[in-house]
Amino acid sequence: MSQTNQTQLNEEEKNYIESLAKDAKKASINLRAVDTWQKNEALVILADLLDANRVEIQQENSKDIEAAKSAGLSRAMIDRLLLNDKVINSMIQSLHEISALTDPVGEIAEGKTLPNGLRLVKKRIPIGVVAIIYESRPNVTVDVGALGLKSSNAVILRGGKEAVFSNKYLASLFQKALEKANLPPAAITFMENPDRNLLRGLLRLKNDIDLIVPRGGSALINFVAENSLIPVVKHDAGVCHVYIHKSADKEKALSILLNAKTQRPGVCNAAETVLLDKDLPFLDETLNALTKAGVTLHGDIETKKELSEFDIKDLNEEGYHTEYLSMNISVKTVNGYQEAIDHIQIYNSAHSEAIIAEDISVVNEFEKQLDSAAIFINCSTRFHDGGQFGMGAEVGIATGKLHARGPMGLRDLTTTKFVVSGNGQIRT
Repeated sequence: MSQTNQTQLNEEEKNYIESLAKDAKKASINLRAVDTWQKNEALVILADLLDANRVEIQQENSKDIEAAKSAGLSRAMIDRLLLNDKVINSMIQSLHEISALTDPVGEIAEGKTLPNGLRLVKKRIPIGVVAIIYESRPNVTVDVGALGLKSSNAVILRGGKEAVFSNKYLASLFQKALEKANLPPAAITFMENPDRNLLRGLLRLKNDIDLIVPRGGSALINFVAENSLIPVVKHDAGVCHVYIHKSADKEKALSILLNAKTQRPGVCNAAETVLLDKDLPFLDETLNALTKAGVTLHGDIETKKELSEFDIKDLNEEGYHTEYLSMNISVKTVNGYQEAIDHIQIYNSAHSEAIIAEDISVVNEFEKQLDSAAIFINCSTRFHDGGQFGMGAEVGIATGKLHARGPMGLRDLTTTKFVVSGNGQIRT
C-alpha cells in the first residue's frame, strides 16, 4: 500500500505501539540471562491457571462466538474460534510438552579449533522480539507465547478482531504466570486494538522488533509482506493436495482422504484438492464417500464432463488455487502421476501434498519432484502440525524457504552467534 493511502497515527496511537515494542525489547534483553527451569516454571503455572479458569475462559470465548455468529461467519471459521474443554486440555498438554522439551538456547551448533589456536564456537541464541500476527484461533495466544518464552524471546501478539475477548483473557493469564515466576510481564504482550493502521505502524518499528510472523489468510499475509520494514517469515495459505494413484489401497485411500478433508476442514492442513487417476478402480466410490460425508465437489469443465453422473459445481481453472477452509473440495482427474505432479506444481501453496499409492516408484517420483514444506506418503495431511511432529506446538506452518520451513518450533525461534576465544592471537 502506498504511503499516500496510509492514515497517519495520532500521537496517542504512536506512543501506544512504540511503548509496546520498547517494553518487549527490554524484556527480551532480560530473558537472555533466564535459566531454563524458570521459563519452565512459568509454563507450568500457566497450565494450572488455564485449568483453574476454564469457566472464565469460556465466558470470554462465548462473546467472540456470539459476535462471529452475528457476523455470519462460517461453521468452520467458528470452529477455529472455539475454546471448549477439549481445546483447553490441548493447550494445557502443549504447555507441559513444551516445558519438557530441550531448551535450544545456549546449544552448541558447531565448534572447532582453528590452525592459529583460536577456539570457534557457534551458539544458539534467541532472535529477540518476535511479533506474531494471526487470525481466528485463540489457542495460538498460548501456543506461540509458550514457544517464544521457552526460546527466551519476547513476543508481541496481535490477534484478529474476531477473537479479541478470548485472546485478551488468555494473554492476561500468561502475564500473571510470568509475574508468579518472577519474569518480566512484557515478555508476552497482547496488542488489544486490532486496527490495521496500528498494525502498519508496528510493522515499521525495525529498531525494536526483530521478526514478524504472520499466519492467516492471503489478505493478512499480503498486507504484512507489503508494509513490513522488518524481516517476515510467512505462514501462508494451505492449498493442500491429495493424489490417489491407481495402485492405491482402497481402504487406506478412503480413510486418508476423508480424514484430510473432513476431520477439521477449517484448518490450513486440511485437503483442498483431490487428484484422481482416470483409471482408478474405485474412483466412483471415492467421490461417493466425499459426497456422503457432506463435502461439496468442485471441478473444471473437463472434469465435470468425465464425471457427469456426479453433482460437481463449476470451477474455472484459476479456481484450483482455492483454499476453502470448509466442507468443499476441488476435484481433478489426471492421466497418471506426472500429470498430477504437474498440476500440483502450478496450484500448490508449498504447504502439504499427499500421495496414496502402493507403487514405490511412483511414490519416489512424487516425493522427489515436489518441494512443499511436507510430503505425506500414505497418510493424512492433517499430521502437518507442530504438536503431531513432537514439537509441543508451533508458531505456524512456514511455507517459504528461508530460515524456517514446515512447523516453526523452538529451534526456529533462535539464531546463532559465534564466540571466538584466543590467547593473545592477532591477525597479521
